[in-house]
Amino acid sequence: MLKRLAHWMESNWVTPAYSGWVLLGFTLCIFGAATNTMAGWLYVISGVTIALLSVSSILPQRSLQGLAISRPLPVPVSAGEAVSMVVTVENTTAHPKSLMQVQDLVPAALGGQQVRAIATLAPQSQHTWRYEIPTERRGIYTWSEVRLRTAAPLGLFWCSRLHPAKAKAIVYPQILPLDRCPVIDSLGEETGQRRLQKAEFNASGTEGLTRALRPYRWGDPTRLIHWRTSARYGELRVRELEVLTSHQSLIIALDTSTAWDLDSFERAVIAAASLYHYGQKNGLATQFWSAKTGLVSDMTAVLTVLAGIQFNDGGDHKLPAPPLVWLTAQAGRPLPVNSAEILFLPKTAAHSSDTFQGEVTGIVINPTDDLQRQLQG
Repeated sequence: MLKRLAHWMESNWVTPAYSGWVLLGFTLCIFGAATNTMAGWLYVISGVTIALLSVSSILPQRSLQGLAISRPLPVPVSAGEAVSMVVTVENTTAHPKSLMQVQDLVPAALGGQQVRAIATLAPQSQHTWRYEIPTERRGIYTWSEVRLRTAAPLGLFWCSRLHPAKAKAIVYPQILPLDRCPVIDSLGEETGQRRLQKAEFNASGTEGLTRALRPYRWGDPTRLIHWRTSARYGELRVRELEVLTSHQSLIIALDTSTAWDLDSFERAVIAAASLYHYGQKNGLATQFWSAKTGLVSDMTAVLTVLAGIQFNDGGDHKLPAPPLVWLTAQAGRPLPVNSAEILFLPKTAAHSSDTFQGEVTGIVINPTDDLQRQLQG
């Protein structure tokens, strides 16, 4: 309770430092002695110390006035890399500022508060603080404030003020450098290659299914005129061709139901990012799907989604059309033809990494074995 009160006083007014408490106690003792003895010199000493305490409680507040905080958003990194942070403190006044602390209120998941001391900040100048935050696990971490704290110039009272400085650190999941992946390779053969690659619209206009006939418009190629229908209606009719695209892309689908344990889900997210990257690297039109996000195709968008995804929706959603790679912690869900299932076992399950056969090959991921080796095997 006292700690919370002291923190509130420091953030809204000032709170005594240790030396301030000592001087305040000394002042009270001297003043008490003066009232008992009626000694004038004791009144003088207590008056001087009271004046000193009063001035030292005002100066730290004035010292923090006229300061501004700014920062750019950090560049996203992958798990295991360090997030580079930049905080700029600007003195907008005509007087120098000295002896202050800059506290960046980083979330505990990223290591907690970071502190930098500034000895002197000249008038109309800036101080740029650069530091790095090591990361271990993916996530989207946000915080919005930086605290400036000082006890200058006498060190008797602490004063701090919060300044808005929004930060958003995006930590992508780790991407495993897969040399091969039988699950995706099997979907990429025959049916996969035929269905995953988008068919190009033939420039000559002689291929493609006729979707509809419409009246001729100025500029339409004459080769698209359907002469038999034109003769029937007495006006030129043009064929509208349907672009022959394969239905879809190879879809990496992640189950976000509540069946996961935390470690298995993190491995599944790493696997999803790695499989998506592997598919893209091998020229497959790869997409990511989850029940909350739907289909996502851009690499940056996929990694951002995977950075913040959680297993908490608990819903039963219709899966997208195949070819599909289904990452799940629950076996037995019926999958479309030309789909594969990657089952992640919890640590409490029996050790097993046997493959199983359906329309295509699926695998069971053992929580104690190397994930990259299992995806490549």
